[in-house]
Amino acid sequence: MRRVQFDRFGGPEVLHLGSVPEPHARPNQLRIRVQFAGLNPVDAKVFMNAPTARPYAIEFPSGNGIDFAGYVDEVGADVEEFSVGEVVFGARQFAAQADEILVEPGDIVRCPADLDVRVAGALSIAGRTAWASVHRVRPTPADTVLVSAAAGGVGVLAAQLARRTGARVIGTASRANHAFLRSLDIEPVDYHGDLVARVRDLAPQGITAALDNSGRATVDAALALGAPPSRINSIADYAAASDYGTSRAGGADAPAHALAEVADLLASGRVVLPVDSVLPLERVREAYDHLLTGHVRGKVVLDLR
Repeated sequence: MRRVQFDRFGGPEVLHLGSVPEPHARPNQLRIRVQFAGLNPVDAKVFMNAPTARPYAIEFPSGNGIDFAGYVDEVGADVEEFSVGEVVFGARQFAAQADEILVEPGDIVRCPADLDVRVAGALSIAGRTAWASVHRVRPTPADTVLVSAAAGGVGVLAAQLARRTGARVIGTASRANHAFLRSLDIEPVDYHGDLVARVRDLAPQGITAALDNSGRATVDAALALGAPPSRINSIADYAAASDYGTSRAGGADAPAHALAEVADLLASGRVVLPVDSVLPLERVREAYDHLLTGHVRGKVVLDLR
C-alpha cells in the first residue's frame, strides 16, 4: 500500500510515497481504509525537527500525518463497538497518510451522516484543540475574546465555539478573510501593524480573554489589552505559560466526548470548518508548501481515494 513517509528531517521535500506491506487487524484493533487525511502544522514541525516536536522521538523511516477519515474494512477479535463499512474519523500519530491504518476503538469516532467526510478527515486535532482552549478560558456573554489566526484550522473553530457562549469575539486575520469572519459573527481585525491599537478601535474597553493560535505577539497584545494571564490560552507559545502564567491547553486536554460534540455541531451547520483545498496524495509536498504559507482558510486535505 501507499504511505507518505520521510527518512530524514527537512522541509516538505523530504516527504515521499513509500510502498509498504498492507497491515491486518490484531485483537482490539480495526483497519481503516483512509479516504481523506487533513494536514496540521504539527506534522511539519515533526518532519522539520522543530524544537517543540523533538519529544516525539521520531524513528526513520517515519510515517506522516495524524488526522484521517475513512471506513472500517477489517475488525480484529474482541472489537464490538464498530463494524465493517462504518465511516469513522480520528487520529493516528504519524501514520494517517496511508491507504490503510490500524487503530484501536478509542482512536476513532463515528462520522455523523450529514458531516462531509473531507471535513471529518481534518477534524481531530483542530476540533479537540479548539474545544480545550475555549473551555480553559470559559467565556461568557460578559466577555470580549480575542482569537488570533481566526480563519485557520483551530482558530476558526475556537472563534465560533467562543461566540456560541454569547461572548463577543474579535478575530485576527488577513483582509482576504474579513468578510468570511463577519459571516460567522466574528469581528475581524487585521493582524498587521499595531494590533493593540486596532483592537482598541473596536473595543475601547479592551478584552477579557484571549485564545492565541499564532504566537507571542498575540499574548503580549492580550495582556496590554487587559486580559488576565489566567484567561489567555496559547497553543503557539508554550513559554508564555512560564513567563506570564498563561494557559496552554491543547488537544490532549480535551475529554473523550469533545470530538463527537464538535462533529455534531459541524454536521448540523451550527459551526463550519472550511476546506481550503483538497489535493491527491501524490501532491503531498505541494500541500505542505501551501499550508506553510500561513495563508490558509480552514484546512488542507489529502485525497487518498
